[in-house]
Amino acid sequence: MIDTKTFYEYLLKKEIDTFFGVPDSLLKDVCAYITQNTPTDKHIITANEGNAVALACGHYLATGKVAMVYLQNSGLGNIVNPLISLADEDVYNIPVLFMVGWRGEPGTKDEPQHKKQGKITLSTLEVLGVKTFILEDEFEPIINEAVKYMKNTLKPAAIVVKKGTFSKVKLELPPNIFSISREEALEAIMKHIDNKSVIVSTTGKTSREVFEIRVKYGDTHERDFLTVGSMGHTASIALGIALSSKKRVFCIDGDGSMLMHLGGLGVAAINAPKNFKYIVINNGAHESVGGQPTIALSINFKKVLEGLGFSKVYEVKTLEGIEREFPKFKKKNKSALVVYVNQGSRNDLGRPTTTPVENKEALMKFLRRSRK
Repeated sequence: MIDTKTFYEYLLKKEIDTFFGVPDSLLKDVCAYITQNTPTDKHIITANEGNAVALACGHYLATGKVAMVYLQNSGLGNIVNPLISLADEDVYNIPVLFMVGWRGEPGTKDEPQHKKQGKITLSTLEVLGVKTFILEDEFEPIINEAVKYMKNTLKPAAIVVKKGTFSKVKLELPPNIFSISREEALEAIMKHIDNKSVIVSTTGKTSREVFEIRVKYGDTHERDFLTVGSMGHTASIALGIALSSKKRVFCIDGDGSMLMHLGGLGVAAINAPKNFKYIVINNGAHESVGGQPTIALSINFKKVLEGLGFSKVYEVKTLEGIEREFPKFKKKNKSALVVYVNQGSRNDLGRPTTTPVENKEALMKFLRRSRK
């Protein structure tokens, strides 16, 4: 195991002192240390991984120094465009040091959405022309080699990080400022959604809590699409269903997911049929991967959603607010609901006991029955 503080200080010694990225559960300890020890002008948690690559390129243009971009391997798809059409040697030839969390590493147990990505992580980086190193306990020679390679070639390099690589670092979370938890909010919301409607819930703990709320009330799961991967695309999935079904479709998004591909939400708002209903649970954090903050509590979500094309935006911060506003939201076309909650979940929060394919097939059967 690598001591996180020592690793961070060695990066600084090699003049890598600027960091951009999207948090990952495998990198949560090193991300926590970066967050708590790096000046704010040298560390930005970005909306998506491509955003981070572009920032790293801009940093290099201004300073001639390499920045680190950290990400989960599921975010490799988001770096493809800026990597091969901006940083690549055939374009601007700009070095970037990637630190990639290896979810779904072959031979390890992981969630279904990480299996394929884990299998193709190394080959993906190879196809993209990124020199790749797997981080080991004796990390100094690896960092030295990566830095030397980037200096000599001006090409990007990547260090791939396995589970349990870094020593534990506790991220100091902000104090609670709202009155309800996400699970409390979800339970209150789901009581207002009838058994003829569909829920499309975002990645991470939100879908896990939706599943367990159904279990709590002895309900079935056939009306829910639990989005276990493809972060940032929840609204687009929900819109696709709503456009081709008469059922009301309630999209339950998270602030990190919403921000990751905000343009997709604008497309959803403008093209939303009457049966598309958008809800975003805002706790200002990437909670499912360690609690790193998003910018969501620093911007005006109401104005953003209105600017994207929603005709009416309701904001609630209490259970009473949900009871008061949800019936109005449900009836209003092209409306959105923002629910502000604290970070945190139950220690015994489980995971869905159905597979993604079983979830898909059950929902499709439900939607087919509804067309008859």
